[in-house]
Amino acid sequence: MLTRRLLLCGAAAFGTAAATGPLHAQSYPNRTVRIVVPFPPGGPTDVIARVVAERLQASLGETVIVESRPGGAGGTVGAKAVAASTPDGYTLLFALVGTLTIAPAIFKNSGYDPLKNFAPVAMIATGAQVLAINPSLPVKTLKELVAYAKANPGKVSYCSPGFGTQPHLLGEMFRSVTGANIVHVPYKGSAPAVTDLLAGQVQMMFDAPTTLGPHIKSGKLIGLSVSTDKRIAVLPDIPTTAEAGYPQLAATLWGGIVAPAGTPAPIIAKLNAAINAGLKSEELRANFARFALEPDIKSPEEFASFLAAEVTKWRKVVDDAGIKGQ
Repeated sequence: MLTRRLLLCGAAAFGTAAATGPLHAQSYPNRTVRIVVPFPPGGPTDVIARVVAERLQASLGETVIVESRPGGAGGTVGAKAVAASTPDGYTLLFALVGTLTIAPAIFKNSGYDPLKNFAPVAMIATGAQVLAINPSLPVKTLKELVAYAKANPGKVSYCSPGFGTQPHLLGEMFRSVTGANIVHVPYKGSAPAVTDLLAGQVQMMFDAPTTLGPHIKSGKLIGLSVSTDKRIAVLPDIPTTAEAGYPQLAATLWGGIVAPAGTPAPIIAKLNAAINAGLKSEELRANFARFALEPDIKSPEEFASFLAAEVTKWRKVVDDAGIKGQ
């Protein structure tokens, strides 16, 4: 009799545990959902997060707020806070490639592992990085730039918005792939870096189309390549890195939403469906186009596979270049 009772109790407990996930999803959400952006308010990431939050709020029927939590290299302060939060679907992180892949590879004390401490929810958007040069360089193509840099070791410098950013790592990929000895000059943001690029203090830079595009169109800079596998609408005449002869320099600027590890799968599925529905809207697509970005619809499983590949890719770049956290 005792054995039978124990079996019945065990079966009941198992049944309760199995039903917990669906029950969570049915009642979720019943209070405010926070999307943490690990960067200062007002920037492109913050603007896009607010557009996504607005659509998500309409779909879920509960308030969705965006909370800026800047600090740390690559947005590590906000990411660490979300990783440590309760895995109940009410605290989410909207992060870029740097926060989820590059920063934890460089800064070993970031406080989180992108694959162990987060559950991928949904991709949001992807875009390109553009390689531009100051017209004072006697080159017109990517292959000519490589030849010139190799013939003049240490004389070509590239600027970036900061140490550990994706443009910095793209410069390191350039060095590794081509064998050219170029010098990194980090700045505190894109604006001062572009100022010196225009003035000829530095010779080349990888950055977003919204940053470099206007100067390329005005003729103040020369665009040599875009990092994606297809050309971009805002700069249609600039070839991809593959077209320019260096497919190894391909990279995507991307952003996505993740939750703390352990968040119930039904809640993640509900968020993914709501976010992806919003990504299909023409209004959202138009908002993204302002930043030369495109919506990218993926399932949680597809996003997880993509994130794992990106973590491996950028960790290798960091290791090969011997980059250490400062």
